[in-house]
Amino acid sequence: MRIDAYNQIAQVYKTTSAAKLQKTENARHGRDEVQISSFGRDYQIAKQAVTEAADIREDKVAELKAKVNSGNYSVDTADFAEKLLEKYNTSLM
Repeated sequence: MRIDAYNQIAQVYKTTSAAKLQKTENARHGRDEVQISSFGRDYQIAKQAVTEAADIREDKVAELKAKVNSGNYSVDTADFAEKLLEKYNTSLM
C-alpha cells in the first residue's frame, strides 16, 4: 500500500477546495449591477405616463366622434403641431 500517493491526492483536493472557497468569498463581496437600455427607460416613462393619465372621458369622445362623422370637426394644424412640440419638450426635462 502506497501512502505517499494518498498524501499527494489529499494535497490536490486541499488546494482545489481552498480555491473554491476563495471564489465563494469573492462572490459574496461582489456587487450586482443592472444596466437598463434606453429602450427600457423609454418604456418605463411611457408606462408611467399611461398609469398617471386620466381615465377616458366618454362624453367628450362621443362628442368628438359625432363631429368627425358629420364632417364638422376641424383641427388647426399649426396649433396642433405647437402643442405636440410643447408636450414633447416638457417630457424631455
